Amino acid sequence: MAKRATPKRVNQKPQRTGSAGLILIGLFKLAKAILLIAAGIGALRLLHKDVAGTVLHWVNVLRVDPDNRFIHRILAKIFRVTPKQLKELSVGTFFYASLLLTEGIGLLLRKHWAEYFTVITTAALLPLEIYELIERLTAAKVAVLVINVAIVVYLIVRLRRHK
Repeated sequence: MAKRATPKRVNQKPQRTGSAGLILIGLFKLAKAILLIAAGIGALRLLHKDVAGTVLHWVNVLRVDPDNRFIHRILAKIFRVTPKQLKELSVGTFFYASLLLTEGIGLLLRKHWAEYFTVITTAALLPLEIYELIERLTAAKVAVLVINVAIVVYLIVRLRRHK
């Protein structure tokens, strides 16, 4: 019996390897998007309420010491927020969340455009993160900057390797 040759597909795209990093980055972006959506919804819910009363209620529920200097500083900032600022905050939050959702879903679906999109949007925000870090150095800001730089470097190396 003669062996039959399997026909070659003309339009078959090669499978891309190393997608574990893409999945991790995609999940990270989706987690950030979910947190931002929750923050945006929270800002909108505070829009027509007594912000000070709501915050003090949660301080009591969570049994946080309002005289703690860190909590006191946060409370002082929250009490100065105007309804206009809450609207602006929620719009900005939802806009950034939509970018993160686009990046995360695109990366999880292993779309090539999502890698480029993530590099561009993440790298574009690095100067803002550096500025924020210069204004006030915190461990959280350093961690976010390091993670975002690592994401950009990883994706650029990956894109150059698959050219």
